[in-house]
Amino acid sequence: MSGNLRIRAGIVLFCIALALVVLAPTVFRESKVFPSWWKKTFEPIHLGLDLQGGIHLVLGVDTDKAVESQMGAIADELDTLMKEQDIVFKRVDVAAGGVLGVVVYDETAGKLVEDLVRKQFGNLQALPDSRAGEYTRKNYQMQEAEVQRIKDYAVRQALETLRNRVDQFGVSEPVLQREGDDRILIQLPGLKDPKRAIDLIGKTARLEFKMVADVPEADLSRGRLPAGVRRLYERRVDRATHRVTETPIAVYDKTVLTGDLISDARVTIDRSFNEPGVSLQFNSVGAKRFDQITANNVGKRLAIVLDDVVYSAPNIRERISGGNAQITGSFTEQEATDLAIVLRAGSLPAPVHIMEDRTVGPSLGRDSINRGIFSVLLGGLLVIVIMAVYYRLSGLVANVALILNLVFMMSLLALFKASLTLPGIAGIVLTLGMAVDANVLIFERIREEVRRGQTPRLAVQEGFARAFRTILDANVTTLIAALVLFEFGTGPVKGFAVTLSVGIVSSVFTAVFVSRVIFDYFLEKRKISQLSI
Repeated sequence: MSGNLRIRAGIVLFCIALALVVLAPTVFRESKVFPSWWKKTFEPIHLGLDLQGGIHLVLGVDTDKAVESQMGAIADELDTLMKEQDIVFKRVDVAAGGVLGVVVYDETAGKLVEDLVRKQFGNLQALPDSRAGEYTRKNYQMQEAEVQRIKDYAVRQALETLRNRVDQFGVSEPVLQREGDDRILIQLPGLKDPKRAIDLIGKTARLEFKMVADVPEADLSRGRLPAGVRRLYERRVDRATHRVTETPIAVYDKTVLTGDLISDARVTIDRSFNEPGVSLQFNSVGAKRFDQITANNVGKRLAIVLDDVVYSAPNIRERISGGNAQITGSFTEQEATDLAIVLRAGSLPAPVHIMEDRTVGPSLGRDSINRGIFSVLLGGLLVIVIMAVYYRLSGLVANVALILNLVFMMSLLALFKASLTLPGIAGIVLTLGMAVDANVLIFERIREEVRRGQTPRLAVQEGFARAFRTILDANVTTLIAALVLFEFGTGPVKGFAVTLSVGIVSSVFTAVFVSRVIFDYFLEKRKISQLSI
């Protein structure tokens, strides 16, 4: 065997060995023979939602709430700035439709408010003044361009937050992508507990710290609250019966601290009652702010509010430094774990609601796998028989290349950690057909050279050389189309594009390189004088 042929044969054998090593965890998925480092290095092929079951969700993001929240933050900032500049005003509020209003006593104060808003809040535009009783209300709304920017950012931030939550949830190969202006698609293959996942994903998890207001119980029960105070409900769980009750509690509207300043959240066990809770660690800014709040409010109650539910409202007995806090509320261990996950991942910038919820059962996925495998085997078997009958012994060479093509294709999917889906199986079937087409082009070229009286070696050499350009042109154009589908397609289209792209690379290698090595081996070792083609 010549040195050049030996090198090419060595490359083919190395590729076969590597493919088998990569595919071993997939073929023997349940086997415990392989060491842990092997399975960790070469993961089995991941199956998509349509093959192994799981949940499919389409979430709608309430982007209007994000705009309202931003207007509320602007109102708080404006309130602080007016107090710092000694501007006399009655109140600042945000009315329905996101209209921010400043109620002033006289025209002089109104002019000062106008100047302040113009300098500090360029994204607000003035509306006509209105009357608030005997006083004037200066009205402002957010510019349309800024509204669209906030809505777009809310969806992008929600997508990133949900991705962080899903990653901590431990789902393999999840799909999260934006659909339209305010929708997010989530697919979680192989999920065992859909209800918990839906609860975890949909929780807004907006954590706020608010000071408790001193309001008489009679006024609280009737809803007669002073301006700047709102009624929430404190969640209490009876330790003996585990019965959940909600008690009204008055808190100030102003949020003194938010969960955005949390750097870590962990599940801890309360030693007094042996119940799980969530320990919070603030970042440097949050720790400083928490220290100031506790120092200035010793003897008062601080409400810990999660999604407008008060989980605890302890008395501040002393100044708390170090940036640590704890949420208690008779959680179960699962509830505490999920709460810690969403707090670490961050709160959603706007509420989300489930618009579409589909659960794919594993039995349906198994049936899809069986049908897909059957289609691949049946199509492959028919091609093998036809090639063997029509091209005789040369057809067997093409069949060997076809089988290796399938092995290489599956190993590349495993190596790149791609997910196999039903459209992906369709891509495999198409690729096998294209691989045979390449062999047909080569064999017909070889037949032409044989009819011209060329020796077997020259006929093979010319046949591969003349067919190579045609094969390359056809596959490159198909590969470009597959890459475009992958870049701009979604869901099933991407699954098809992945297997098609991988299959094209594999089929060109097996048809042009592997087949040529097999032909050259027999022509050199057996001294063949006539080709069976």
